[in-house]
Amino acid sequence: MRPYLASVTLGVAVGVVYGLVKVRSPAPPAIALLGLLGMLVGEQAVTLVRSHVFKDSVQLSAAPHEAATSDPAE
Repeated sequence: MRPYLASVTLGVAVGVVYGLVKVRSPAPPAIALLGLLGMLVGEQAVTLVRSHVFKDSVQLSAAPHEAATSDPAE
């Protein structure tokens, strides 16, 4: 939660500085927000894919190990 608060606080501070100096944001707000949304979606997609890929590889590598250590009497 702290990173989100820091981000919002710094964003507001930069916005105040821009307003005081009468400088417009370098990018149109809608385009900037869509770009940030795209970055967040891309980051989450990579995390999701990595978790599925590594989860599958761990399960596959664990299967032979379990077979080798299981008791044949069971």
